[in-house]
Amino acid sequence: MKKILFVCVHNSARSQMAEGLANSLGGGKLRAWSAGSTPTQVYPLAVKVMGEIGVDISGQASKSFAEVADLEFDYVITLCGEGDIICPTFPGQATRFHWPQPDPAAAKGSEEERLTAFRDVRDALLLRIRSLI
Repeated sequence: MKKILFVCVHNSARSQMAEGLANSLGGGKLRAWSAGSTPTQVYPLAVKVMGEIGVDISGQASKSFAEVADLEFDYVITLCGEGDIICPTFPGQATRFHWPQPDPAAAKGSEEERLTAFRDVRDALLLRIRSLI
C-alpha cells in the first residue's frame, strides 16, 4: 500500500480535501494523510464541498508535522499556490510533487463565490489524484 502525505501551511482546506479524496478513491491501494507547518482547523466550507460529492471529511483534524513524523511516505505532495506563503517541506526520501492550488480559504465575496473557490480546488485535486492512482 502506497502512503501519501499532502502538505499545506495550515492543513485546513487544500490538504484536507486531498486527504479525503485520496482515501476515498484509493480502493485499498493507498493511504493518505495531511499535515502542515502551522495547523489550524478544518475549514467548514471544505467539509461542505466534499460532502457534495459524497466524501465526508468532518472527522478529519488539522495535524502538525510532528503528528506524522514517525511515518514513512512514498509520496509527499505540496499544494501551496504560487502566491501563497512558502510551502513547508517534510523530511524524508519520498518522491515529491508540487501541485500548486490557490488557497480557497482566502477567497473573498459571497458564500456562493467562496464555495465556488473551494469547488474549483476540489475538482482540480480530484483530477490529479485520479491520475496518480
